[in-house]
Amino acid sequence: MLMSFSSAPALRAFRKRVRRQPLAMIGAVLLAGFVFCGIAAPWIAPCNPSAIDLLHRLQGPSLVHFAGTDELGRDTLSRLLWGARISLSVSVTVVSVSLALGLAVGGIAGYIGDWVDTALTTFAVNTFLALPGILLAIAFAAFLGPGFWNLVLALAIGGWAGYARLVRAQVMAVRDLEFVDAARALGAGGFRIFFRHILPNIVQPVLVQAAIGMAGVILAEATLSFLGLGIPAPAPSWGNMLNDARLHLFDTPHLVIFPAIAIACAVLGFNFLGDALRDELDPRTRLEMGL
Repeated sequence: MLMSFSSAPALRAFRKRVRRQPLAMIGAVLLAGFVFCGIAAPWIAPCNPSAIDLLHRLQGPSLVHFAGTDELGRDTLSRLLWGARISLSVSVTVVSVSLALGLAVGGIAGYIGDWVDTALTTFAVNTFLALPGILLAIAFAAFLGPGFWNLVLALAIGGWAGYARLVRAQVMAVRDLEFVDAARALGAGGFRIFFRHILPNIVQPVLVQAAIGMAGVILAEATLSFLGLGIPAPAPSWGNMLNDARLHLFDTPHLVIFPAIAIACAVLGFNFLGDALRDELDPRTRLEMGL
């Protein structure tokens, strides 16, 4: 009874937030399904995603193959589940690398300022921001060749500058506040001030940007794999599946529909999560929504 009484206010607050942010719940459900499929793919996939069965090629959805088979007779559902695992691994790794580079470069530029800020921002960050990210990723992927780590490096090179720009702006807004001056007056060093006092106060917009960046990485990975510059075949990447389905777009449209739906659901989930995090972590938005 005590647990039920103590959990009642939390349950009411949860229901209130769900009513005010229904897209956040949809995003959470989509992401939960995406993460579950990616992690549990080895156990829930009905078939080997690389097993070739030419006698049952290009079959439509059935009780045996719920999402049909491709031109080599491989089970589409199994490849979709393993493709979620690949997309999840790529998105988490790319965003982690890009965020680490962005925090390092943007933090140094924003905290030190002066000529260091000019050099890093003008000659490094602005240069990468001036180039289209997907074209930069395509160029590096073509130079490095297909492969998981080459794909991660190509996407991270094209994506770190946006995080650096955001971190720099947030650090410059916080570094001269009273609590930072107080820590500096008490003799705290630069590393302690940054990691103990500045970083916790800039993490909110960075988390929102990282969540939205996950969606962009999934689209970029699918694009590069579609062009043959991402995860090499026969790995069951969603981009590879779309590339293989090009020649059968009209006779077996399920080969395009299912991977496209998977990509769309994953991207929508991360975008809805980013919007929900922004509303949840912004005090002004919470005040307007009455949370």
